[in-house]
Amino acid sequence: MTAMIIGTLGVTLLLIAFGLNISHKLSENSKEYLLMNIVGSLMAAWYAYVGGVYPFIVLEIVWALVAFVRLMNNSKVKVDA
Repeated sequence: MTAMIIGTLGVTLLLIAFGLNISHKLSENSKEYLLMNIVGSLMAAWYAYVGGVYPFIVLEIVWALVAFVRLMNNSKVKVDA
């Protein structure tokens, strides 16, 4: 039951982030949006792992990595040379 709750919360977080983005309340480059995607996809990946659904694990891990890389790229301080 705990696994299902974690998986449901993860997918819900992803859907909330998506909804806020398409309604123009969160930018796809915002820290909040990217963190919601990272956390939500890792929760969903863990649920998929517990359930043995390996293709979904790959999808969610890639989703989390892409959001993490974008977050890191957005966090870099730009210095004029």
